[in-house]
Amino acid sequence: MNNVHSQVVNTDSGTDLVGGPFAVIESDPGVFSSLIRKLGIRNVELVELYDIEPWAVDHLNPHGLVFCFHWAKDLHRAADFEDPAAERVWFANQLSDDACASLAILNVVFNCPSINIGPTLESFKRETDEMSPMMKGLAISSSSFIRNAHNSLARPVDIRGALNSIAITTLDAHTAAQKVKNSKPRGNPRKPSPAKRRDSKAKEKPSPSKSAKKKLDDTGNKDGEEAYHFIGYVPAHGKVWELDGFKSGPLEVGELTSTMNSNVQDPSPSSSLLGSSLLASSAQGWMDIVRPALRMKMQKYGGGTEEGNNNIRFSLLAIVDGTYERANDEWQYWRRERASLERRLDNMDLDWRSRVDPNLLTVVEHAFTHPFESSQTRIFASDFASRRNDRDRNILAMSSLGELCSAWEEAVRNATKAKIDLEDELNKAKRDHVDHIKRTHDYEPFLAEFVKCLESQDLIDTLLDPRPGRKKKSVNSHAKRQGEQRSREPAKKKMKGMNVEDSSKDKDNEDWEDEGDDHKGDGEWKPGRR
Repeated sequence: MNNVHSQVVNTDSGTDLVGGPFAVIESDPGVFSSLIRKLGIRNVELVELYDIEPWAVDHLNPHGLVFCFHWAKDLHRAADFEDPAAERVWFANQLSDDACASLAILNVVFNCPSINIGPTLESFKRETDEMSPMMKGLAISSSSFIRNAHNSLARPVDIRGALNSIAITTLDAHTAAQKVKNSKPRGNPRKPSPAKRRDSKAKEKPSPSKSAKKKLDDTGNKDGEEAYHFIGYVPAHGKVWELDGFKSGPLEVGELTSTMNSNVQDPSPSSSLLGSSLLASSAQGWMDIVRPALRMKMQKYGGGTEEGNNNIRFSLLAIVDGTYERANDEWQYWRRERASLERRLDNMDLDWRSRVDPNLLTVVEHAFTHPFESSQTRIFASDFASRRNDRDRNILAMSSLGELCSAWEEAVRNATKAKIDLEDELNKAKRDHVDHIKRTHDYEPFLAEFVKCLESQDLIDTLLDPRPGRKKKSVNSHAKRQGEQRSREPAKKKMKGMNVEDSSKDKDNEDWEDEGDDHKGDGEWKPGRR
């Protein structure tokens, strides 16, 4: 099974027919942000939301939400999924176990035209756009690109668990097929009479133990096993949708007004020129619609919403613009602001530095030095050039020296703040990378070798036996056996025919040499026993 999986992982093609399992990954913003970057999605990240009130969400301007909760049966009528607008929503069913995290992210980002999903996912979306939700889910399960990106963030033990689970499932299916095959009567036996058939049906009653084994608990899982599930929320095509891979299609949450719809649906770069206030209003509009649905989900599945109930069993992540990209563009904006202002000031008065705050002159070089030399000129925002062009025209229109000096001081202060934010994001990225290495490192070989060393030193019983006094006995058992072996060596030599007198002479010589060594370094040499 491992050989098959290694062949699947190392394939160069985008899809494979053999496929492979999706391992469990941690519901963590850093893990999910790493996942979308491995999938080729640019300039966005996932952040955790600790509240759904406007003060905690609206300033983030989320593109969509990913909700993780303790899964249970959620029944809906077939009419709930018969919305004609749902046909335009990109939606895929979940066909692979533990793939719900990647599936929820893809269902959201494929319905956000303003997000740069990269060439690979763009081609995947274009090829699967006309498919049914079931076939889209099959395409995701068969995509080695998506599966490898997903499994690269899983722990090795979870990958082995996924392989073991799929092996057990395959073996159980084969065993069940063999039982059905062996239970079929051979030949062409005569059919029993109707009276006998009625008697046989009356006798065939399921045993209470078997029916109890097949019965599911209230959460929809066998044997009370807990399961967590990821779903997505996104505004698209005039409505807000709930995208659950276990359901037959997108579920409408609410309808957007015409103003909200135009703000959310406009994918052109010029839409960002309208300012952050318009983006905040559009985010606030669709969040006001999804907020009641989230409260219902939390009360029904998660707990923690009632007073005194601390059993919170859900998490909420928001897909937002990348903080690093935003901080970098902010720093680049003020760096170019400083250059434009200094050119204008030099043309007006070469002694302008005596008119500005001297404290800012001491920090100006540090504030405008990028932490990464290779990123000195990198820009992420598509509307950056147009915004700088408008600002440069305003600077050329300034005629007062005092106005230009005030603008220069403001540029230095804002650049200092932007650099602090930039350094914070870089430090966070380093911490996330260290956590990723710790998470994906395979500790099993070390632990296996450590247990072998404990066994060779006779320390296993010490750790396993809690009885008092056992520890000292077990720790000294190895040294005690070595002492017993040394005490039996003269007897073994005697049994082999050696003269006892010769043995004692050898012993005396050893004592002479040992005691001579003990007196090395003394002022006067003294012999041992003679």
